[in-house]
Amino acid sequence: MKKLIACLALTSVLLASLPLGALAAEPVPPVETAPGTVLLTPEETAPEAPAAPETPAPEVPAAPEETPAPPEAPAPEAPAAPEEPAAPAPQAEEDDSLMYVALGDSIAAGVGLKDVVYLPAQYGYDMTPNFKGYSPDCYVSVVAEGLGLDRDHAINLGLPALMTKDMLEMLQTGSMSGVNVLAGTYYSYPEYQEYVRQADIISIAIGCNDITVPFIVSLGEATNWKSEKLANYIVSGTLRDFTLESFSLFMEAVQELVLTPQEFSDLFQALTTGMYQKCQDGYANTTTYLPQVIAAVRELNPDAQILVIGYYNPVPLLYPVTDHFIKLNRFARELCEQTGATFVPVPLTSTANDAHPTIRGHKYIGNQILKALGAQ
Repeated sequence: MKKLIACLALTSVLLASLPLGALAAEPVPPVETAPGTVLLTPEETAPEAPAAPETPAPEVPAAPEETPAPPEAPAPEAPAAPEEPAAPAPQAEEDDSLMYVALGDSIAAGVGLKDVVYLPAQYGYDMTPNFKGYSPDCYVSVVAEGLGLDRDHAINLGLPALMTKDMLEMLQTGSMSGVNVLAGTYYSYPEYQEYVRQADIISIAIGCNDITVPFIVSLGEATNWKSEKLANYIVSGTLRDFTLESFSLFMEAVQELVLTPQEFSDLFQALTTGMYQKCQDGYANTTTYLPQVIAAVRELNPDAQILVIGYYNPVPLLYPVTDHFIKLNRFARELCEQTGATFVPVPLTSTANDAHPTIRGHKYIGNQILKALGAQ
């Protein structure tokens, strides 16, 4: 996988000739936090209570009926008032009963964070320790903390290199139908379906690998995998702020490439017609299988609240890729409107040197989810 990621770097060769517009990401609508609860304090009637019994004392023989009325009225009001502050208690118990499950790929899994262990060279690498032992910095942890959930009630089912079709198969059978040779992955977890059945809230983050995996492979094959350093720079997100300094670093990485005439020709083809084709194929795969993924989740759990996490672009200066993610976000948003799911936009996610979110990026995604849930 590391080699796969590296080849993305070669994309930079065409940066000078590609249009730099269309980099604008969909704006994230501001979400206001819920107003605080106002606690009403009872009027001070207790001090008046003693005054009532003192006045009737001397008038007992004259008007005995008026004296019992004042003491009886304040008696029931005094104990009723202190019960109002106890109202929040049931809410805490209700939150503890929630179950949050995050479905996704390496972004959800937290790959790229220093305390996340993943060996992409191994087929069928066991990710079960990460289901509950995920990084405290990943967005699943941010959501869990925001909802007041422990690790038994916030499950991370992120599987690195997972593509949309793979997720559909996991939801249908608990296993992939076979090895995804292109991505180099195979997963089989019977508990995958059971976690989905138990969930009250389910987030879905899938589709990025439908374009990035095939595209990275094509660039790697075109250059015989010479571009790891350049790939890391391009997908790091550094080019979101295009300055003289970043451009200088970019050109230095480009100059370190020594391509044969055939490699240069293959690279040119991969970056032109090849890039557009990979974007078209990736879009077709995601738009075909994402609706089926939502339907499969509904079949396992008709009552869960479903959130579809949008897409950020780690290569904003490549027009075909930028255009792809703009269209994909539009599709996902419309799909959510049609299916009753909730769309969560994350265009401002900061990334590391391998296109995965940084700690700051994960916190941003987690907060976006909490806002969508009305928990922030």
